[in-house]
Amino acid sequence: MVDNRTVMESGRCMECGAKEIDGFSCYELFGFPLVWEHNDPELYALHFWLVSCYMIQHPSNYTEEGYQLTVQLFTEAYDNAWDSAYILKRNRELVNHVGKITNPLPNKERNRKPKFWSMTIEDLYLGGEKNAISNIIKWKEQIRSELE
Repeated sequence: MVDNRTVMESGRCMECGAKEIDGFSCYELFGFPLVWEHNDPELYALHFWLVSCYMIQHPSNYTEEGYQLTVQLFTEAYDNAWDSAYILKRNRELVNHVGKITNPLPNKERNRKPKFWSMTIEDLYLGGEKNAISNIIKWKEQIRSELE
């Protein structure tokens, strides 16, 4: 399967370092927990963390300012233990202030800088649906420690 949203080199994501698993690219692996959320309201309650963890590890999806805002929102939400409703409110405020935060360049023209994170979507996928909640919590903790 060809995935134009992720650049995989030698079976690894160019941005986060996740390995290709079962023939799925990093981006395709991300689709699995998005589906799992529909089966479990407790898992869906962690949607912000799932998406932001993945996106922080893939900065080419954003403008430079958009990426900085994503990291800022993640960090403030984590450090202040914000609930989902408040996180979404702050996200809307930030995006409205800045405007478009996504990278306007076509995917193939984006600059990607390799950074190998200690935990990626690969770990979430391998842990499976039954461990998704605990793995998302662990993932957000790992990302927060690596952002310092």
